[in-house]
Amino acid sequence: MTLRAEVISKLPIASAPPLRAHAAIGAMACALVLSAGCESRTDRAAPSLPTGMQRPTATNATATPPAIPYDTLTPRVIARAVTSWPHDTSAYTQGLLLTRGRLLESTGLEGQSQLREIDRRSGRVLHRTVLPASSFGEGIAVHGERLFQLTWQDERGFTYDATSLSPVDSFTYTGEGWGLTSDGRRLYLSDGSSRIRVLVPSTMSVERTIEVKEAGRAVWMLNELEWIRGELWANIYQTSWIARIDPLTGVVRGWVDTSQLLTPTERADVAARGGTANGIAYDSVSNRVLLTGKRWPKLFEVDVRKLAPNTASAPE
Repeated sequence: MTLRAEVISKLPIASAPPLRAHAAIGAMACALVLSAGCESRTDRAAPSLPTGMQRPTATNATATPPAIPYDTLTPRVIARAVTSWPHDTSAYTQGLLLTRGRLLESTGLEGQSQLREIDRRSGRVLHRTVLPASSFGEGIAVHGERLFQLTWQDERGFTYDATSLSPVDSFTYTGEGWGLTSDGRRLYLSDGSSRIRVLVPSTMSVERTIEVKEAGRAVWMLNELEWIRGELWANIYQTSWIARIDPLTGVVRGWVDTSQLLTPTERADVAARGGTANGIAYDSVSNRVLLTGKRWPKLFEVDVRKLAPNTASAPE
């Protein structure tokens, strides 16, 4: 597979044309969809998937989102923006990352997947590497001098030089790839189930698996991941919730509600175009977190101190 890299001086933000309406995907047996044990629910509509994400076979993306939060005792807070900037509404955001002062974004959909460097304030694309037309880009993470990018169902990811963003190599893994992050020693990979794999970066072998639960019940459709002050934060696909996960026990320590970041009009427009909340990037210098979503018109900055105390266990 060949990756095509481009440096872009000015690329105006383009609004994507509305997606054609899709028939709702029928509820599917969780045993056929998820490797994690989950519950079949008939009181929630199954999500529609945008063009480029339709597959004839069952995938983790066709599961019904969990009816979270399960427990009213689990702390929950509403994300309030300190400031916001423009975001490319055509971007089907799969991964968001701040590294060395640069904002990087991985976008998905076959024929549209890219690795991008974004100017935070204007939303303009400064650099992009275009993935092969058959690849569906997913989560990204920097570990050492390498940047890793997952793909959805190819069981193959791409490796880049973390400074130049030049393609270097590829790697393989088993199953679907959704979110990816690093704690500086290990990589963490989500696949849409309730399990997060902990990977050894040098070999991409699975060291252990984290089963994510709240109140003893599995939380599935774990998507974009970010390591924030000793916790794993995960978007729950097709919902407005971010789970704050203890990386040792898998227990959800709290929830962040992103539903109030967009206005009601913006939320309706995003939903009509197949978008949803997805994208978490942590700025350890300012202790702020950047949040956005697939097809979202804005990138938001939120003060982490107003969201959550540092309560998770640190990995050994």
